[in-house]
Amino acid sequence: MKQIVVLSGKGGTGKTSVTASFAQLASQQSSLKAVFADADVDAANLELVLAPQQKSTEPFIGGKLAVLDLDLCSGCGLCEQACRFDAFLQGPDGLEVDPISCEGCAACVYVCPHGAIHMEDQVAGEWSRSDSRYGPLLHANLFPAQENSGKLVTLIKQQARLLALDSGADLLLVDGPPGIGCPVISAVSGADFALVVAEPTASGVHDMQRVLETTHHFGVKAAVCVNKSDIYPEGFEAIKAYCEAQKLPLLGTIPFDLQVTHAMVQGEPVTAFAPESAAAAAIRGVWESVMTWMGLEGNRHA
Repeated sequence: MKQIVVLSGKGGTGKTSVTASFAQLASQQSSLKAVFADADVDAANLELVLAPQQKSTEPFIGGKLAVLDLDLCSGCGLCEQACRFDAFLQGPDGLEVDPISCEGCAACVYVCPHGAIHMEDQVAGEWSRSDSRYGPLLHANLFPAQENSGKLVTLIKQQARLLALDSGADLLLVDGPPGIGCPVISAVSGADFALVVAEPTASGVHDMQRVLETTHHFGVKAAVCVNKSDIYPEGFEAIKAYCEAQKLPLLGTIPFDLQVTHAMVQGEPVTAFAPESAAAAAIRGVWESVMTWMGLEGNRHA
């Protein structure tokens, strides 16, 4: 089984649109069995295009939260002094724990002389296994103001990988998060190949370089495709020059095409909504290049 993660240095480059089209193209290949995962848990939206039907949903425990029993509290204030995150506040009935500020370190538990504080699991989100129109999909939703998105990405990828192995899938396709933070590191972990979707803008070029440095640091092979490649020729030339200097494959370019927007409005990949459009043709070319790069060209639909 091969594992491909689609990344972008910044949000809005078209990463999910490309991933959704890849999912549709994979489903058209009778000899290729694929499992999909949306690892962009902070702003998951692959499901908007794949139209999944949820089969199961589980809570995600992001960490621990301090809980104060006022009946046991003497008001000594030692917990306030020990907390480095100012999570203890004076409420109308006495001390209260601010769940947003609490980091779950449990320092307050150890200093409380009356055993008035204990730690409880904090539900930070939920993850689901679904059947989409193009195949099995693992996806998640991190609740507002919650952290540990890297941990949730790891969970999603683990579940997707187990499903892929159990079902004998040839490919695990992961829609990764943007940027270079912990969620990206979790998404890249274990991948055989990373496709970086870049856009030819000043910030797009810079952030593309950062995410490619990240994949290089973790020893993951990477290549680039440029979305909306014709909106800023100077930016495209900068991306092309960077790839040539770093000996990185440039697997294709996707022109700006309003059919992509129309497809998004209809909740469909552009390769399904407008298969004869310029963007759809270009994405098919990138997909075939990825299949060749991954040694899966024998699985392409004749």
